Amino acid sequence: MGGRIAVVADRISWEERQLIKALEELGLQAEWVNDESLCLGPQNSGGLSGYDLVVVRSRSYTRGGLLAAMTATAGIPTVNSAPAIQACENKLALRCLLQQAGMPVPDFRLVVSRDDFKTAIAQMPLPLVLKPTFGGMGRRVHLIRETDTAQSLYDYIEDLGHAFEQACLVEPYQGDRSVRCFVVGRRMVAAAEFVSDGDEWRNNAAVGSRQRPIRHEPELELIAEEVAGLLGDGVYGIDLFATSAGYVINEVNHAPGFRAVAKATGVDIPARIGRLVQEILR
Repeated sequence: MGGRIAVVADRISWEERQLIKALEELGLQAEWVNDESLCLGPQNSGGLSGYDLVVVRSRSYTRGGLLAAMTATAGIPTVNSAPAIQACENKLALRCLLQQAGMPVPDFRLVVSRDDFKTAIAQMPLPLVLKPTFGGMGRRVHLIRETDTAQSLYDYIEDLGHAFEQACLVEPYQGDRSVRCFVVGRRMVAAAEFVSDGDEWRNNAAVGSRQRPIRHEPELELIAEEVAGLLGDGVYGIDLFATSAGYVINEVNHAPGFRAVAKATGVDIPARIGRLVQEILR
C-alpha cells in the first residue's frame, strides 16, 4: 500500500525528520511542507494538492487548527483533526472541555484584566503560575512567589502583549515534576516523568529538564483513553501533575515533541505514528 503524506510544519526539526524516515520505511512517500506556503481555499487545496493524508505539526498557536480545517474541507484526512487541534491550541477551551467531560484539571482563574489578576492573586495561595491561554513549550510562563512583584510582572502582559496574549490563566504551582503520556491512536504508547534541571523551575523539555520512564499505571492509561475518546484518535502529548487526589491534566499538545520521551523510554514513537497513518489510509 502506498500513499503520499505531507508533514506540515513551520520548520523541519528532529521529530519531523524521524517521522518522515519512519513513514518512508513503511512504503509511504513523505515530505515536509512549509505551513507558510499553502494558500488554501474552499475550491483549491493549494500546496496540498495530490497528498493522501496530512500530518499537522505546526507549532503556531493558531495556524495548525486553521490549516487542518481547510485540509478537511478539501477532503484530505488529517492527523490530528481540526477540532482536536483547535481545542488543544486554546488552554482555556481545552480545560473547559475536559472539565465538562468529568476529567480532572487543576484549579485556575481566567485573567483578562488587571482586576482579574488582583482577584486571582487574592483568592489563591502562593506560589502561582501565570501562563498564556495561547502558547507552548514553556514560553511566557511565569512563577509568582511574592505578591509585591506580581503587579510589576503583569505590567509586561498589559503593556506589551497583543490582545490575544493578554488572556492568561493563573493556577497553583504544582512543583518541579510533571508526567507526559504520549498517545498514538487511542492508546498510551510511552510515559515519562519530567523534572526541572535545578537552574530552571519549568520542566518542559524545550527549556531543559531531566526525564525518566515511568510505569504505565492504570490511571494514566485510563486518562489517555478518555482524552483520545474526547478529542478523537490522533497523536497527543498529555501533560499531567500528580496530586494527593490523583493526576490532573495540565495540557494536551496537538503537535507534541517526542525526542525526550523516546530517548527516556526507548519507544519508537515515529514508527507508532507511521502505523497509525497506515491504518487511516486503509
